[in-house]
Amino acid sequence: MARARGWRTPWITKSERAQIGEIAERLGLGGLERRHIRDLSGGQQQRVFLARALFTNAQAIFLDEPTSGLDVRTRHEVLHLLGELNEQGLTIVLTTHDLNGIAAHLPRIVCLNTTVIGEGSPSEVLVPDVLERTYGSPMHVLEHGGMRVVVDSPLLLHDEKSA
Repeated sequence: MARARGWRTPWITKSERAQIGEIAERLGLGGLERRHIRDLSGGQQQRVFLARALFTNAQAIFLDEPTSGLDVRTRHEVLHLLGELNEQGLTIVLTTHDLNGIAAHLPRIVCLNTTVIGEGSPSEVLVPDVLERTYGSPMHVLEHGGMRVVVDSPLLLHDEKSA
């Protein structure tokens, strides 16, 4: 699925097979090469999508909600892997609503709502004003263990608003 344009044969070459094996091992997919993607877990599927991008030697990858539907452990693993790939020079752009997951793993955040609302490090962007303008709802930002944690602001009841 990830072969570059202009390949000469309908089957993969020895060097391509070796490259696939190296990428699969690197992403924790060793031994799953013969399984159909629909038989893999959500985290494994996300890793297959990353493997496909890496196989093309892409300089940048764009991901839409790469941690959606993943359990906490797998989400951490995927974000950690993306961080490693970024440190190795791969440009990664992703969309997410998982604010707390990205706060711990991504060096730069851009909040969008029709226009750019905020951009910078998590400490610069994950602030109540930027989040409220991005999501249209009040949010609180707490510090826990040196990390920012975003929580929904409890909505005021009608009686409390008038008091």
